[in-house]
Amino acid sequence: MTSLSPRSPEHHREGDDQIMSESLSEGRPTFTTRPPHFPRKIALEEAVSTSVFNATRTTPPVPGTSDMEYSRPDYGSDVERRLSDPGLQVESMDAAGVALAVVAVTAPGIEGIFDTREAIDAARRANDEIRARYTAGEHASRFRAFGCVPMQDPAAAAEEAGRCVRELGCVGILINGYTNLGDADAVQYLDEPQCEPFWARLEELDVPLYIHPRVPAPGQKRIYQGYESLSGSPWGFTAETSLHAVRLMMSGLFDRHPRQRIILGHCGEGLPFLIARTDHRLRHYSKDKNHLAGQPLQVYLENNFRVTTAGIMSTRTLQDTLSIFGADKVMWSCDYPYESYQETGSWFDHLEIDDQTRAKIGWQNAEQLLRL
Repeated sequence: MTSLSPRSPEHHREGDDQIMSESLSEGRPTFTTRPPHFPRKIALEEAVSTSVFNATRTTPPVPGTSDMEYSRPDYGSDVERRLSDPGLQVESMDAAGVALAVVAVTAPGIEGIFDTREAIDAARRANDEIRARYTAGEHASRFRAFGCVPMQDPAAAAEEAGRCVRELGCVGILINGYTNLGDADAVQYLDEPQCEPFWARLEELDVPLYIHPRVPAPGQKRIYQGYESLSGSPWGFTAETSLHAVRLMMSGLFDRHPRQRIILGHCGEGLPFLIARTDHRLRHYSKDKNHLAGQPLQVYLENNFRVTTAGIMSTRTLQDTLSIFGADKVMWSCDYPYESYQETGSWFDHLEIDDQTRAKIGWQNAEQLLRL
């Protein structure tokens, strides 16, 4: 097991160089900064928007379905401008020692488009635009991309996934959680039988799927009433995405497609700490009709999942994650522009960790998984 020093800096807790500042050289509100030490880092949960549609909200817009609704105005406006400015992103990457960013359409993204035909068209146009602006644009050497696909029609999603990888050079696919089918509360999860054509194509393409969170559907948010800000990235993202991943494990997906690799952000969305309890209790229950898994869920988590540190700056959390996955299946990431390259990068750069482990987490694992 990889060991991290207990003296490693925790988020916003140690030293004068971690003091909060409202006027940083990066020009971002409420983020800290330190000079970079390791300039080869690769980030792979990096969000972008598109001129094709407003990816930060559903289409049509429905209140309570966007994480941005609850953000501070200064933070929100800063994020908005960075979502569509590759030059500004490269400046921030340079300041933090980030060599390469793998970008994808932000949440709720294509998945939040209610009309199927509109989603199919928007996915194709958004993928083309991301190629033109990022992976084949002025800063092409600094970017790769995860393609977006219209899961409103899984057969069309399979076709677009093939185009993304084979024609546009995408290194994988990213899906923002569940998919809307006609309205805000009619949703589809990736374990449902109609999604099988997509999974078959993804296995054929031999690329990973990144499952990114989104705000729970409005009809599933009673527990957040009065605490609406928790429904997004502070809590709801993890609750929604971890259960989505468990559904995939229980569905038998990884028995049918044993080579499929799933990437989860935020140190695994809590699953490294919860999955043993889930397996322990499922022993005593009759199997649900959709519980087709042939092995304990822990087996799938260890064999079919990879995790990034996106949005996490806790040394203890990283240490616990490494104890489950090992150093070969954990990758550093930022979650730009919702997080700061300088803040997340400086946390990672100052971990008291051996050079081999730092290289694996910082860039080597991503290079291997995404064939960079």
